[in-house]
Amino acid sequence: MEFKADALLLRAVDYGENDRIATLLTAERGKIGAALKGVRKAGAKLRFAAQPFCFAEYVFASRGGRNTVTAASLHDAFYALCEDVGRFYAAAVVAEACDKIALEGMQAGALLVAAVSALEGLCADDPLALVKFLLAALGYAGYPVDTGACPVCGRLPAGRMRFSFADGAFFCDGCFPEATPASESTYRALRAARGAGEGTADGIVRALRLLGAYFSRQVGAELPTLAEYLKIVKSVE
Repeated sequence: MEFKADALLLRAVDYGENDRIATLLTAERGKIGAALKGVRKAGAKLRFAAQPFCFAEYVFASRGGRNTVTAASLHDAFYALCEDVGRFYAAAVVAEACDKIALEGMQAGALLVAAVSALEGLCADDPLALVKFLLAALGYAGYPVDTGACPVCGRLPAGRMRFSFADGAFFCDGCFPEATPASESTYRALRAARGAGEGTADGIVRALRLLGAYFSRQVGAELPTLAEYLKIVKSVE
């Protein structure tokens, strides 16, 4: 059986002398694995299709439950991501989060759109691109983050505030003192990612740390690439 699908390459490992085994994210089939044969040879026709963050229309031949890529038509290679180590690691966070959220056979159109949009934003140096993606990915996984009013008093939290990992929401300091302390800059950066106000560089870093912790707790999987990315951001400051 042969089928086509727009897919984003999440990761690939070498196999044998010249092949690679790729994990790809598709809209209709979720996460799938496929072999790309001969792509490690110099001048291989499908070499581009096995590169990090490749977004293309892939053609698959499926036999006995195994997929092989037989052709591909490139949509975007996001070359700018490989020109800067910070951008590359931020993109790696996107790929890793998708890999840990998506399942084989599930509808993943929203996640694929969010991932591709994030890679485009990173190429354009959007400082909020990764925050926007993690918010979208968590929402897709069923763990949305509420950046609206305090669920208790109905006012927008300001100054000292709290974040409840159980509720995925921010509270005024006095409304839920048992929850985890959170900074106003974190809250503002998350709201900025949703088009409400602006976020500072420090707030964006704090927001990414909180989202990483929330992802780990709710999804049950760490994001090592996010920790590495935050180290790079800190070293540049």
